[in-house]
Amino acid sequence: MQREIRADFDGDTIVMYQAYSPAVADAALAAGRFVTPFSFTRMTWIKPSLLWLMHRSNWAAKPGQERILAVRITRAGWERALSRAVLTAPVPAIHGGAAAWNRAFAEAEVHVQWDPERSLRGAALNHYSIQVGVGRTLIREYAESWITAVADITPTVRRIADLVRAGQHAKARRLLPPERSYPLNAAVARRIQADA
Repeated sequence: MQREIRADFDGDTIVMYQAYSPAVADAALAAGRFVTPFSFTRMTWIKPSLLWLMHRSNWAAKPGQERILAVRITRAGWERALSRAVLTAPVPAIHGGAAAWNRAFAEAEVHVQWDPERSLRGAALNHYSIQVGVGRTLIREYAESWITAVADITPTVRRIADLVRAGQHAKARRLLPPERSYPLNAAVARRIQADA
């Protein structure tokens, strides 16, 4: 399967999607960035694919994931994260042996995992979507330096879910963000896109 980053981005920024409890979401929206009760002591996972997050959060219906945030971050921050990433499973072409991967994974500031992308109905597609775990050493930088805007898109995702349930897929699709292929430099692509 193809591994490709598809995202809503412009020349300077890229949108990540995260699902949180109302308390975390409200605090982030008020501050324009993540603040307490957001946890700065554990890895936070960011995803440029809205449909993958909708699959994961059951369209904002899972407890603790009732609010969907579109978090716009700098492309410089995103690329910094990817340049420090280690895949969540060993790939011989990248890591050599399992011992080398174990060491790299244990020391990594960022983890990258690829999962099948999802359709509007939640079916697995024939290409992979990326999710990126920002580790504790970079979380403050993510929250305080990379974020340029935080928006609550929960009403939109609930509207999309209602349209899908009603069989109105064309109308639902029109509400999706304009995700397109994100360009990677060759070194980062080799680091995170090798076939498992």
